[in-house]
Formats: sequence, structure tokens, C-alpha cells
Amino acid sequence: MADHANRRILLADDEPALRFIVAQSLGKLGGEVRMTEDGAEALEVAVSWRPHLVVADYQMPRMDGLALAKALRSNPITANTPVLMLSARSHKLTPVELAETWVQGILSKPFSSRDLQNQAAELLDALPDDLEQAG
Repeated sequence: MADHANRRILLADDEPALRFIVAQSLGKLGGEVRMTEDGAEALEVAVSWRPHLVVADYQMPRMDGLALAKALRSNPITANTPVLMLSARSHKLTPVELAETWVQGILSKPFSSRDLQNQAAELLDALPDDLEQAG
């Protein structure tokens, strides 16, 4: 697994215990992880902080993960930010939903830390090395 020390990961999940566990797991990749409690807060943070990856729970209050992914895709600042969706149920996105988002992967709960880290690392590794995003 490559070193992702210069990468920023934004995590959006409304369950405090799961948010802490997922953040700890993502932190082992080496980058900076910021946490938010819902999609609306995540959208605000994403626009100002410009993360390299957004990990979002599918079901959240105020703005769910799919609505967040659509809002990220429609904003020029965050349009190419990959999203890894966490889902309590095995959820399939339709081709139309995928076209409206930049969801690059879906992990169904429960998932292992290793699976989370592997998928997140894959998405981060796929980013161009010279990716320059304002922080």
C-alpha cells in the first residue's frame, strides 16, 4: 500500500462509534481524516477543504450519501472527488445515479477494516501524482 501522507479524506457518518472506528482505520493510510455527522456538513467541508476522497454513509440525516455524492459531482470544485459509499444494506446504484455522482465504490456493512483500507487506498492510488488541491 502506497503512502498517502499528503492525501485528505473526508468521512461522513451519523453514527459516532462507527465514525470513530472508520476514521481510525482510514487514518492508518497515512493521510489526514476529517469527520462530519451528515451529508450537509460534509458538503460544506468538502467545498472548503477539498479532500482527495470522500467516504460517506448512504443513510444519514439532513442529506444522505447519494444526495451528497450528487451535490459533490455538480459542484466544479468537487466534481472529480471520488466517493466511497458505506451502506447498511447491499445497495446498488442505477446507471443514472452513477452518472450523476462520482461514486467509485460501495462497501456493505458490516465490512472489515482491511476491505475499507484496500478500497480507499485503491481510490487514492488512482489519483494523479501531481494532483494539486487547495487545502
